Amino acid sequence: MSIKTAIRFGALVLLMAINAPSFADDTRQMVTLPEMMQQHMMANMRDHLLSLNEILDNMAKGNLDEAGRIAEMRLGMSSLDAHGASHMAPYMPQGMRDAGTAMHRAASRFALKAGEGEALPAYKMIGDITANCVACHAAYRIR
Repeated sequence: MSIKTAIRFGALVLLMAINAPSFADDTRQMVTLPEMMQQHMMANMRDHLLSLNEILDNMAKGNLDEAGRIAEMRLGMSSLDAHGASHMAPYMPQGMRDAGTAMHRAASRFALKAGEGEALPAYKMIGDITANCVACHAAYRIR
């Protein structure tokens, strides 16, 4: 790395550190969960992200049926028992529950649309799934 590049990189890192919000600036609602529930929720969210990646990969390959199957079984309403939703819900504020339910419903709607075999309408519905993830993560954090 040249000196000029190193200086630019260092300046960028410094600028990011100065402008980065601190944890004290995090105004999201804290949701306190028992340790086991917290680990369970984090594992569920990691699987949701993995599922979205697998859905997109299958969509790109033209495997709409598989994308829909993944969406329904791992994100959709059919996934609620596997994710332990009924055990998690009492620990969540209503808004967090609402965002989760909306995400699961959007995934089920996507699965139905993907099953129709037309990629573009199905692609357009993926944003309905992720919008609920974004809304929840913007409003809540867990401990």
